[in-house]
Amino acid sequence: MFNPQKFIEESIEEIKKQIGNRKAIIALSGGVDSSVAAVLTHKAIGDNLTAVFVDTGLMRKGEREEVKKTFRDKLGLNLIVVDAKDRFLNALKGVKDPEEKRKIIGKLFIEVFEEIAEQIKAEVLVQGTIAPDWIETKGNIKSHHNVALPHGMVLEVVEPLRELYKDEVRLLAKELGLPDSIVYRQPFPGPGLAVRVLGEVTEEKLEICREANAIVEEEIKKAKLDKDLWQYFAVVLDCKATGVKGDVREYNWIVALRIVKSLDAMTAHVPELPFDLLKRISKRITSEIPNVARVVFDITDKPPATIEFE
Repeated sequence: MFNPQKFIEESIEEIKKQIGNRKAIIALSGGVDSSVAAVLTHKAIGDNLTAVFVDTGLMRKGEREEVKKTFRDKLGLNLIVVDAKDRFLNALKGVKDPEEKRKIIGKLFIEVFEEIAEQIKAEVLVQGTIAPDWIETKGNIKSHHNVALPHGMVLEVVEPLRELYKDEVRLLAKELGLPDSIVYRQPFPGPGLAVRVLGEVTEEKLEICREANAIVEEEIKKAKLDKDLWQYFAVVLDCKATGVKGDVREYNWIVALRIVKSLDAMTAHVPELPFDLLKRISKRITSEIPNVARVVFDITDKPPATIEFE
């Protein structure tokens, strides 16, 4: 039986031993994994940890403000917020291939992160890696290893959650006193909304995706289903369809809904949902977001599909 309190006590001591008096850095997304890793490390080494939130312009609605409020204002972490929206969107112009998008975002994120690491003279990189992260990628790297950043900076990697699964990390988050908005926060892909905007990433499609996601989250929470579901979000497809608003025909974007249940993300299934809920989400998206012509619902389990579209 997993004992959160015991794990926290042992983990704090282990982190102290691993890092000592060195400066450490962590990329904080606001997701439960990086949040728990950051809070544990902060408890172990205090202000020797710098948490970095990189605003790529590919984040969910209100994410930057929520991270600042929770981690800087409430929890007292040493937090740096980097506004890198223009850098990311410029680098993604004209790019449609999902793997190319992922590579561009990953490379640029590391470059931005390295700039901060050099500024604070960090020697250690803390990561919120959990078991499915390395199992799915067939990773076989030990907890204590080094990573070389693009310009030659070498950081020792510490992964305090490496052997845990998401349900265990959520138990830790509750034990650490994190708010429910973090404890039950949905997993969010590293490339952000870039992989929920199919095809080329544009300001228009990102705004549609942000607003549609906010509507989905609001309605799922109103229906009190948020704690039963693994993920629920909207995707902007790379195609348009004909619709009618008022007496006017229009040709505009299609939004797909993705709602799944899972225990550990290794597999996932689409649950039966109240049809009136789906209709309400669809009506709100098409009426509140001007450039959406229709909404479709993805009913494919994992496997054969992945949870994310790209």
